[in-house]
Amino acid sequence: MESRMRTVAELVAARWGDHRPGLWCEERVLSHHEVAAGAAARAALLADLLPAGAVPHVGVLLDNTEEFPLWLGAAALAGAAVAGINPTRRGAELARDIRHTECPVLVTERAHLPLLAELELPGVRIVVTDSEEYGALLAPYAGAVPDPSRPGPADRMLLYFTSGSTGAPKAAICSQGRLAAAGHALVGQFGVRADDVHYVCMPMFHGNAVIADWAPALAAGAGVALRRRFSASGFLADVRRYEATYFTYVGRAIQYLLATEARADDRDNPLRTGFGTEAGAVDAAAFERRFGVRLVEGYGSSEGGAAVQWAPGTPAGAVGPAGAGLVVLDPGTGRECPVAVFDTGGRLLNGDEAIGELVNRGPNPFEGYWRNPAAEAERRRGGAYWTGDLFYRDAGGYLYFAGRTDDRIRVDGENLAAAMIENIVARYEGAVAAAVYGVPDPVTGDQVMATLAGRFEPAGFAEFLRAQPDLGTKMAPRFVRVVERMPVTATNKIHRALLRQEGFRCADPVWWRPPGEDAYRRLTTEDVEGPLASAKGPSVGGVGGGAPTARGAAA
Repeated sequence: MESRMRTVAELVAARWGDHRPGLWCEERVLSHHEVAAGAAARAALLADLLPAGAVPHVGVLLDNTEEFPLWLGAAALAGAAVAGINPTRRGAELARDIRHTECPVLVTERAHLPLLAELELPGVRIVVTDSEEYGALLAPYAGAVPDPSRPGPADRMLLYFTSGSTGAPKAAICSQGRLAAAGHALVGQFGVRADDVHYVCMPMFHGNAVIADWAPALAAGAGVALRRRFSASGFLADVRRYEATYFTYVGRAIQYLLATEARADDRDNPLRTGFGTEAGAVDAAAFERRFGVRLVEGYGSSEGGAAVQWAPGTPAGAVGPAGAGLVVLDPGTGRECPVAVFDTGGRLLNGDEAIGELVNRGPNPFEGYWRNPAAEAERRRGGAYWTGDLFYRDAGGYLYFAGRTDDRIRVDGENLAAAMIENIVARYEGAVAAAVYGVPDPVTGDQVMATLAGRFEPAGFAEFLRAQPDLGTKMAPRFVRVVERMPVTATNKIHRALLRQEGFRCADPVWWRPPGEDAYRRLTTEDVEGPLASAKGPSVGGVGGGAPTARGAAA
């Protein structure tokens, strides 16, 4: 019966009377019934907190505590939408996110109150979940029973922000019907059972944790175990403690897990599957060897407008086959790009022609952005959904990810894809993490720059590059920045916008290959003020000295 439930509210209410353990958070364990009852109580409270005529939105500024899924369930029952507020945002940017999503109620915790202290948030009622007042607020609603009859599938359920790497973050809309359907689809894809436990270690203000982890658990009646914040060192202990069978990841999370000290009993764990993006083939294989767990990589635009799923027979390096309606188009002409041509070493020979933007010409569940018609129109052009991501397609119809549209690097008149180069650089034995991006060339176009976290030996790195059969003649990084830790966003994605902004004018050690030379040497102030002086870009700190400025890897 639950497979036919079309709203999140119905899925929440279905757990009423289910007294199996359903939610673990630190030392607390709630049954499925207690979760449904807690959601019902908060839904009743929310109905009274929302001013008459107000937009039914509630901002949630929380770490992954038990209150986050309880308020998701509450919003679903109340026919309201949760706006996940990013706690790494500060000042005017944080205030902008709350005001932009029109949240008359903001649910937070004492740890985040300093972030709100100086903000102008007129008309916003702040509810602090770990205060005495909160218990008093909830007490009158303790007997509430979940009623899923109010909302319909088209009602807004989530407002989740995109990364905002090219401007202010956009709040993508996700309805109850879309979220419920995503949960059902993942239950079918991964065979989720009611006795499974989903480990949620990615931040719940982001769509990945809610759509790909919480929703399928809810749809199957499976348990959910929360980690307040992602911890690589605490990952395996948590998995064993909660007997978790499934988890999701984004960005560099897998690299951080692989960077922990290996133990002989790493494969002794209950996990069956990890599902996410950006692990890369090398790290995915290493993870399976070490932990005995297969990672399923997929591609899906944050807004839901296009998705590519891996299938048996997918070539190494490819994401998966192009589904109905998916095409790779030249953004300038709107014409379909030619298929990719490779040499015997797997090197892409016609990247300038083959790489284009992935476009979905078929039906798609993109539901728009909140109060951002310009951004919405940019996605919906010519009756199709434009992802903003670069891909190329081989003769067999398989798609290969090549980066974001702003990750295209133009060297000597040739367009290169940062993701392709990054996948090659990641093979370097000393690299714990790698990022590749373009920096301005002193004359015209771009030069390739890489940032490496880990061990770097210039002569060995140059030798490594020469040995890579799929590294094109213009793809070798001109500059290599070496950091202790890779700067990442709150969702553990590499902060490429920051790296591009800093370029080679940074306080970390930078190595470079002057034009016409094969060897790397340290970049000096004389280099920056001399042959590189005309390269446009910000001046940030010194050159090649001082303490590393890039921070952000999880412990």
